[in-house]
Amino acid sequence: MFQPNDYDIPNADIAWCPGCGNFGIMRALKTALAQLNLPPQNVVIVSGIGQAAKMPQYVKAHMFNGLHGRSLPAAVAIKMANPELVVIAESGDGCSYGEGGNHFIHTIRRNPDITNIVHNNQIYGLTKGQASPTTMRGQITTLQIDGVYVDPFNPIAVAVALDASFVARTFSGYLDLTVEIFKQAIQHKGYALVDVFQPCVSFNKLNTYEWYKENTYILPDSYDPTDRVQAFRIATETKKFALGVIYKNPSKPVFEEQLIAYKTNKTPIAYRGLIA
Repeated sequence: MFQPNDYDIPNADIAWCPGCGNFGIMRALKTALAQLNLPPQNVVIVSGIGQAAKMPQYVKAHMFNGLHGRSLPAAVAIKMANPELVVIAESGDGCSYGEGGNHFIHTIRRNPDITNIVHNNQIYGLTKGQASPTTMRGQITTLQIDGVYVDPFNPIAVAVALDASFVARTFSGYLDLTVEIFKQAIQHKGYALVDVFQPCVSFNKLNTYEWYKENTYILPDSYDPTDRVQAFRIATETKKFALGVIYKNPSKPVFEEQLIAYKTNKTPIAYRGLIA
């Protein structure tokens, strides 16, 4: 069995601020990979640009660091070329829902077998505190000095509305919950969105560790995530935000399995021509 430290990169120069929620996400991811007993050489972590997008540089696995907002198309292409790999796309709320919003929508439609972990700190951290797509209405930032004028983008509601095959939310301060959700997302056959609330201790003084604890609740064991109507109601709640697996549709066809290249030959495209 692997241990979380088997995914450490010795002497990695981690550029996150002390107390950053990204540390909790990284710990949870390494723990989930270890508990699933996944060899580092079988895992690919793909990201765009931003503080969250530095994650692949700190985890021992294959990596691809691409353009801002473009983690998902690269992740889909990698999974198409080699379906045997565990592919995880990671980036922040700005990269994923702002610059990458179009890819977010169409990746849900395609349903590739990848996990999409979004580090949602409700702010642009790398560029010093501007409003992101998920920043709350009225919140004052370094750029929006009179407050944000628009309602925040709701990725959970959009994902449920588009019938994403796995939709979950967690909080980086809850390690055990986050590990369990990551494991379920990685094991899910199809596109799995995990929106992770995580504090930005330097540039978001509203959405703190305490704020997330006070303004979230964990879904009960009796909750049925296959009930899409109920899931959409949960997704549109604004007083308190649900944590857990909110919706899943395991019957949705998987994108790469429908490709003509794999209809009669299951050998990954990446290996064809290399195997005698």
